[in-house]
Amino acid sequence: MTQHTTARSQRGTAPWIKSVFMNNGADPPVAGAGYRPSLLMRAFNALAEQVDRRFGWHRLPVPLGLAILEGIRSKLRLENLYDTSTLPAVNQPAPEGGGSPSTAERSSDGSYNDLDHPSMGMAGARFNRNIPLDRAFPEPQPKILSPNPRVVSRRLMTRNEFIPATTLNTLAAVWVQFMIRDWFSHDRRSGGNPWQLPLEADDKWPTPPLTIPRVPADPTRAETGAGGPPTFINVNSAWWDASSIYGNNKQQQSRVRTGVDGKLHMLDDGELPPPIIPGNSDASREPGFWLGLVMITTLFTREHNAICDRLRVEFAEWADEDLFQVARLVNSALIAKIHTVEWTPAILSHPTTVRALRINWWGIASERIHKVFGRISGNEVISGIPGSRKNHFGVPFNLTEEFVAVYRMHPLIRDEWPIRAAADDSPVEDYTLRQIAGPSALEVAAKIPMHDLLYSFGTLHPGAIVLNNFPRFLQEFERPDGTLVDLAATDILRTRELGVPRYNEFRRLLHMNPVRDFESLTDDPALASAMREVYDGDIERVDLVVGMFAEKRPQGFAFSDTAFRIFILMASRRLNSDRFLTDDYTPGVYTQAGLDWIESNTMVSVLLRHYPQLRPALRGVDNAFKPWSNNSA
Repeated sequence: MTQHTTARSQRGTAPWIKSVFMNNGADPPVAGAGYRPSLLMRAFNALAEQVDRRFGWHRLPVPLGLAILEGIRSKLRLENLYDTSTLPAVNQPAPEGGGSPSTAERSSDGSYNDLDHPSMGMAGARFNRNIPLDRAFPEPQPKILSPNPRVVSRRLMTRNEFIPATTLNTLAAVWVQFMIRDWFSHDRRSGGNPWQLPLEADDKWPTPPLTIPRVPADPTRAETGAGGPPTFINVNSAWWDASSIYGNNKQQQSRVRTGVDGKLHMLDDGELPPPIIPGNSDASREPGFWLGLVMITTLFTREHNAICDRLRVEFAEWADEDLFQVARLVNSALIAKIHTVEWTPAILSHPTTVRALRINWWGIASERIHKVFGRISGNEVISGIPGSRKNHFGVPFNLTEEFVAVYRMHPLIRDEWPIRAAADDSPVEDYTLRQIAGPSALEVAAKIPMHDLLYSFGTLHPGAIVLNNFPRFLQEFERPDGTLVDLAATDILRTRELGVPRYNEFRRLLHMNPVRDFESLTDDPALASAMREVYDGDIERVDLVVGMFAEKRPQGFAFSDTAFRIFILMASRRLNSDRFLTDDYTPGVYTQAGLDWIESNTMVSVLLRHYPQLRPALRGVDNAFKPWSNNSA
């Protein structure tokens, strides 16, 4: 028996697992019950809210700003986590873990992460909310269609001139889609009776009328007299488990595995065979499939196989299953680390947030102390969340509809994609977004070496997440089934349909000051005038997405402070609630070699391991999501 399987067997008898198998049908305890901040902490939370409203956390010195952010997060944890799993349900999906005692492995569907609540966060579970459930109802018709989302798209979203985000490269845009495909997706099947949007007289939409499919109803929702808001299903596992690579069920997972040495399928030249994304016989025809997704999935599939090679050296007797399961744990945790301490600080590069995010992973003791001494305290503030005690803060974990809403960042995507050679920056080919989306993405990936594609993405700027910067090709985007969609109009309507409040109400519910008028929202008089016209002078009708794209931002922020409130709450929660990043972040589960791999690697080292041709472009680059060096002669 291997060291890893020995650890797994020992965990099977631990007291904290017994309730899964030995509760004799009794209801399990409420996950995380007992989150009760002290009166002193509650008083500090109230003070932090008032200081933030009066001065803004980002205008304070870093130490004070960190304290205020901690107070804001504590208040949000106490007042903005709402569980939809308590609403009546029928025919809920059965966890694929099936009560297996193999507790040192991530299940294929995300079940049994919390052993007392096997279905928590699994694929097919409901989205939770960050607003009270009685405020999560969509507006009735015709109010829900006012103003017309197509008019909002044309007047306030259309990119007339590309506005770059000059502190980032386009891998930052690719990364966020890679993460979204790991964390969440609403059911893509038709909900029937699509929304129909009237067209203005000068609107040249090619296939009138413009329709937007509805989100399918929650199939587990039981109809009762008690009412309650509509709920919606997350078809993905909500855990940080790299399901965008490994799939969300056993069938999907089996498609990507070779069955030998724990590895995933690759072609002889080290690239991925189609289908790239698990779960579809022809994944290139799934909405959202494009070249960027091919690139980043290839990179971390190669990383998985490299981890298998490292583990094979250490544990030569291990079977395919042990190698696969531990490599998946290590790869997933490395992705979580990269997102926490690299991607997020790149896109939120205010000194206070950069420090706060590093504290999330390593604690105030710092990365240097962690690498020398390991954890010096069980407290997450001192030594970071990974390896601390699991904590749900009184509410079972799942991602929320509000989390989905703030991740609508399509302006990051460019319309034009010039590809250049990594060796000397010479032109290779110019593409439009349409030419690198869908099945065409595989043709481009087969034609152009991956290191040239990565170099090009690393040296190109993404779009700024602002109004009037939505990709033109996404406002008239042809889905793989031939349907034309306006994704800007869809983002607006989808947020309304899912019961996410409009901008000002959203801010109130997150304990922020509402904006008084359009001039308070933006410094651009022309933009304020355009918004006033579209919303008929009513600031309360401004959509959340529009308000977030328009608002003034803290120094270094690529997106809004409003969106950041959800990040404050949910970014750490994704770590705190996951036992594989808390209680089970140990050598007994990951192996010491696995933990060392996570702690010693960055996005730069991952890129250089698999594509050493990128070394000149990455020389001196401390964050792979910031612009790389140009290799021109």
